[in-house]
Amino acid sequence: QVQLVESGGGLVQPGGSLRLSCAASGFTFSLSSMKWYRQAPGKEREFVAHISSTGGTISYVDAVKGRFTISRDNAKSTVYLQMNSLKPTDTAVYYCKVILGGRDYWGQGTQVTVSS
Repeated sequence: QVQLVESGGGLVQPGGSLRLSCAASGFTFSLSSMKWYRQAPGKEREFVAHISSTGGTISYVDAVKGRFTISRDNAKSTVYLQMNSLKPTDTAVYYCKVILGGRDYWGQGTQVTVSS
């Protein structure tokens, strides 16, 4: 079955960096575009970044442009989110998502806390 497992979250000071990973299985990863979302306390889940199956098309929400970088390794069936210059407003649970056959599949999420 489809599985998405996020890792790499943690507590970091403002201005710091983290790299999130999402390991995928149960589907043809190399043919699937992938997305990162986040959900802050008391807020709705929001789109963060998208990468096409080949990595040729990438997009970001304005709030993270210039600070976050999405990438993928199709040989490892893993998508990454490199997060630099982190701000307290980036604090959230981060999820990866894939859409297969019109259905959304989500990972369990990884907590990112940006605080001094």
